[in-house]
Amino acid sequence: MTAYELRKSALVTAASAPKREIQYPHKADGKPKYSSEIYGENVFTLKTMAKALPKPIFASFLKQRRGRQVLDKTTADSIAHAVRVWAMDRGATHYTHWFQPQTGTTAEKHDAFLSLVSNFTPGGEEVTPIDQFSGGQLLQSEPDASSFPSGGMRTTFEARGYTIWDTSSSMFVQQGPNGTAILYIPSVYISYNGDALDEKTVLLRSNDVLSRAATELVNLIEPESHVSHVYTTLGTEQEFFMVDRTMYSMRPDLKITGRTLVGQLPPRHQQLEDHYFGRIPSRVLSAISELELECLKLGIPIKTRHNEVAPGQFEVAPIFEEASVAVDHNLLTMDILHKVAHRHNLRVLFHEKPFKGINGSGKHCNWAIATDRGENLLDPTVRPETNFRFIIFLLAVLRALQEHAALLRVAISSSSNEHRLGAQEAPPGIISAFLGDQLNEVLNAIEEDRPLKNFSVPQFQSIKVGGTVLDVKVSALPHIARDLTDRNRTSPFAFTGNKFEFRAVGSKQSPSFPVTVLNCAVTAAVREITAELRAQTGSKPRPSDEDKLAVIRKYIKLTKDVRFEGDNYSEAWVQEAERRGLPNIKSAPEAFTYLIKEKHVNMLTKETAIFTESELRSRYHILNERYTKDVVIEAETLKTIIGQQILPAAFEYRKSLAETAASLKSVGVEAAPEVDTLNELTPLVTALQAEYRKLTDAVGSCVEHASDDSNAHAMAAYTDVVPLIASVRSAADALEAAVADKFWPLPKYTELLLTI
Repeated sequence: MTAYELRKSALVTAASAPKREIQYPHKADGKPKYSSEIYGENVFTLKTMAKALPKPIFASFLKQRRGRQVLDKTTADSIAHAVRVWAMDRGATHYTHWFQPQTGTTAEKHDAFLSLVSNFTPGGEEVTPIDQFSGGQLLQSEPDASSFPSGGMRTTFEARGYTIWDTSSSMFVQQGPNGTAILYIPSVYISYNGDALDEKTVLLRSNDVLSRAATELVNLIEPESHVSHVYTTLGTEQEFFMVDRTMYSMRPDLKITGRTLVGQLPPRHQQLEDHYFGRIPSRVLSAISELELECLKLGIPIKTRHNEVAPGQFEVAPIFEEASVAVDHNLLTMDILHKVAHRHNLRVLFHEKPFKGINGSGKHCNWAIATDRGENLLDPTVRPETNFRFIIFLLAVLRALQEHAALLRVAISSSSNEHRLGAQEAPPGIISAFLGDQLNEVLNAIEEDRPLKNFSVPQFQSIKVGGTVLDVKVSALPHIARDLTDRNRTSPFAFTGNKFEFRAVGSKQSPSFPVTVLNCAVTAAVREITAELRAQTGSKPRPSDEDKLAVIRKYIKLTKDVRFEGDNYSEAWVQEAERRGLPNIKSAPEAFTYLIKEKHVNMLTKETAIFTESELRSRYHILNERYTKDVVIEAETLKTIIGQQILPAAFEYRKSLAETAASLKSVGVEAAPEVDTLNELTPLVTALQAEYRKLTDAVGSCVEHASDDSNAHAMAAYTDVVPLIASVRSAADALEAAVADKFWPLPKYTELLLTI
């Protein structure tokens, strides 16, 4: 069967294949269960643990979880026994320490509960099988630390590493093969020397230091609040594409790199703006419904699903949770999406830009700070102009951006996210904050010590800062609440009512590192403002409103340059940002260099102590090495596609044209159309061959001249190889438009985007 016949067969299969049916759980009376009745049924929650453990043991665990004591052997053994029985009752045969190495995904190694006990009798050795799980097995395991990215901290002869149970995240059971299940133990991952080799350890550290700093500041501003703990909340809007799995299997570029390296846009894609919030295709809706059911069982609160802007693009979004749990749940959601898509003969694509020319995918991280009393510190309330606590924490976030914007740019930098940033609703690499007209007016009025202005919206009503109502002038419709701010989809860091939306995070990356960096930067800013407020207060027991206003005015002025309300895509903003001194970092390799600049190193290693210098240096090397490897893999994949599929297809088409022309001439028929087409095709083939040879030479040089300087190697990949990948693609896409469809070896964009 030819490639063309395979493409057409795949189209028929996609259109006629039976749909997968999922039976939603029902009650004993036959009625469907409510979502709330399914929620968390496969999670070993604190409530479940409390029922399974003696009260003193559970109380001991709670003290450890709050950082008040070390987990002793008796408590660990009791928890291990209880969770084993609970998991095995749900079909679990194995357990795994589930962790987050610096690969952008998760890792797991399965061990069986089954053990063998030897008894020596007069008749010889007798082996008895038992199911066993000890406290020591629960607390830690030992993966090979030299087989994961370590940035030089581990070598092949230094292989020992440890995964350690993260007691702040609940254990859970996931379905395994053949009706069995697996117990998952959320864990951190460290080296033999105690260095963080994962994404979660540093996130947990950053949560702790931010909690201490923010708690001190809250209690200084409002001593009567008696706050003892502050935590960050996170909601991750996960965007992705879905394509038919048979079509996907015929695209080596998608399989190897996650994105199409060649391909022309179809005549119709997203121009009509009719896909966003449109009807979800039935096969996709079935897959997402199955995802939601799996997530419900695991206590993942998926709230929203909808079509995104581009054809074949979708989004799911959860309810906000504590940040470390939200990260776990986001990575689980991605993993489950892969599994359920496979069951529906679909393939999910998390690459930030799998299709050139249409919207890419992000992971919008909605971040806020809350107290243990349930108060959101970024809630402006009805009168933000008098809510000094809100304004001070708002300014702390702005100060963090102003001082460490380059670090946030590092946190979102990768070879894949580079294709997305700065176009088609993705924010650019210049990190700035959008607050909206009303909050800007609040800050400006405080700075200038004047009354607030009223906003006038002629077609509605007079709008005042502090919450408004819109009258849409239709008698049958109710008045609706108007938010304090509009939404700026071009802003990388936008305030959206009671939280900041970090829109620049890439769809396939773990949100852990971006949130860690944000936590660290905000911690440093909170400590700085706390010190300033104490100095302003002097010997008084607490700061007066005048003291708070003095500090607020100072930081309004200091952070003014990082606030921007306009079009972040405009060239005028690029020039204005440069005038303001905001970093405009053009590439990922350039961004990585900021991770080891003295200012940022001091903040991350000394001021907040989230990283050691060796951990930071290793991360720097991992980021650079990953970038280079990604680019080289793309280039090698593209070379293979061009050399083994596209050029041979063009040659075959040329041969067919030549033979047809010769055959027509032999019987005296004019062959000018065929000859003209052949003449138009030849320079396109020649151009592709020329770019293909340049790419081959550039990749060879990049690989051959790899140096100990990982950043220099990454920069060489960016300057020498990336442009040639683009030029080869342009030449191949021009050829796709000229070669007859029956000769083209790869599924086209029309088939990939519209066959679901």
